[in-house]
Amino acid sequence: MASRFLPSRSMGFALAAGCLLFSALAAANVRPEDLSVSEIEEQLQSCPLVESLNEHKRASAPETASFTAQIFAVLFPGSPAVNSLLATLYISGPPNFLLALCPPNIDPSSLSVMVAFAVGGLLGDTLFHLLPEIFLGEDSPDHVSFVMVEPNKNLLLGLGIMVGFFTFVAMDKTLRIATGGEGHDHSHGHAHAHAEIEPTSSTTSAETKTESHADSLKQRRSTTSSSEVSVVPENKEKEINPSVKLGGYLNLIADFTHNITDGLALSSSFYASPTIGATTTVAVFFHEIPHEVGDFALLIQSGFSKRKAMGAQFVTAVGAFLGTFIGIAVQEFGGNGSMVDAPVSGIWGTSLTWGDMLLPFTAGTFLYVGTVAVIPELLETGPNKGVEIRKTITQFLAVAVGAGIMLAISWD
Repeated sequence: MASRFLPSRSMGFALAAGCLLFSALAAANVRPEDLSVSEIEEQLQSCPLVESLNEHKRASAPETASFTAQIFAVLFPGSPAVNSLLATLYISGPPNFLLALCPPNIDPSSLSVMVAFAVGGLLGDTLFHLLPEIFLGEDSPDHVSFVMVEPNKNLLLGLGIMVGFFTFVAMDKTLRIATGGEGHDHSHGHAHAHAEIEPTSSTTSAETKTESHADSLKQRRSTTSSSEVSVVPENKEKEINPSVKLGGYLNLIADFTHNITDGLALSSSFYASPTIGATTTVAVFFHEIPHEVGDFALLIQSGFSKRKAMGAQFVTAVGAFLGTFIGIAVQEFGGNGSMVDAPVSGIWGTSLTWGDMLLPFTAGTFLYVGTVAVIPELLETGPNKGVEIRKTITQFLAVAVGAGIMLAISWD
């Protein structure tokens, strides 16, 4: 048992408090193994040394809430269920309305800086907020907290993270198989979409190169002819490749499923604590902007009109609300993260409930989206070394800003 609050000599305080606790229990003829985790925590709070730690913590706490805490209090004023629904509305509405400002011919590769910023936010939220909350719990503003190490509890939490990670691996693999190995990603289809634009023009260019190798005397003429042919599709309606159309529709299905996991993430984080919920909302919001714009560009390339593409994105946003309702139901009926009364009545003999497993699942999905699904896009380079070096520096700065925002919120 270790203390999470460290004013000074905290380990000695924790051991002394534990000794006093077990001495008091022995005097009352109560065995520690007969108590639940929450009852042990309650007994610890009554120890004299722990009470002095609580007084020190309350005395050193700031008298007024931080600016970010005040903003979060205004944005999320209700219960965990209400706050989860509000957060889902925040991450679904504004990014989709921004699509009205996007030109239909937007280049998905131009979003690399925004994608890098979103990566920093997602990984920052995972490493600074979700993982500490999963294994240590949320700090209380009123009293010190202790961590009870249970057999196999951390193993189950790690298993939940792994299940979340490989759930997205399976989704990504399934979509790649369905699209014939074209490389569409469920969460960032725009990363590969630009490679499929104008297949007719690329085919014409390849044929022109073949002809130029066959007859060197006609190389200049064939080059001129290819440049003239490339102008024609701009004035005529381009024929959409069937595989690109299929990729667009499959991307909608994958986007809907991805939004469900976003809703699960928001609900599980708000039931963990208001701070974790608010920071997760910020991370998902910044991730959704390049996500939605990239999917919008992919739908345009798949033959959708701008109005139909926007409508399709609003339909997929319903998935976020569906995931939020599912998460709320799991938390309310499967346990909302509070410790159960009996030490062995949880999952596989631990104090964990099924509601406690949603946050590890969320961390696993964020790790996948922030690394495997996006990092390869940031690793893409072009032939111009000077341009790529400047682009790389900008991307790393964007990642640092995104992670720095999450760190500042957590520190504050």
